[in-house]
Amino acid sequence: MARISLKVNGRSRVVDTDPSTPLLYVLRDDLGLNGPKFGCGLSQCGCCTVMLEGNAVRSCSIAVSNAQNRNITTLEGLGSVARPHRLQKAFIEEQAAQCGYCMNGMIMNAKALLDKNPHPTEAEIRRALDGILCRCGSHLRVIRAIQRAAV
Repeated sequence: MARISLKVNGRSRVVDTDPSTPLLYVLRDDLGLNGPKFGCGLSQCGCCTVMLEGNAVRSCSIAVSNAQNRNITTLEGLGSVARPHRLQKAFIEEQAAQCGYCMNGMIMNAKALLDKNPHPTEAEIRRALDGILCRCGSHLRVIRAIQRAAV
């Protein structure tokens, strides 16, 4: 066990954990953040996506020690129920979620895209979401939501 300092959603947090523990487990189990989900555990589905220093990464495959003292943003860090982030608001307005399990990955990857490219084409949006496994069939609404949120 080690004391690991994290910067999560703008707050400094310290956890006592094995340094090799996946960041996802610490976020969910120790910090009570439910945005990132456990999907495959192999960095293939995207449900566990968080922003690490402004880049969308799969938190299931990053040791918590590799995230120490780096800026981590989860879905909860984007906005609140009372003040949703423009992406969250757009997803609600477009009714882009069905089961909602992949939405964390969709929104966090869209955030990374829009931060780098505020006016993406549909093809660029599709490429940004390509690694998110989803079977619900709301893809067209997800694309419309991201287009709506684009500045």
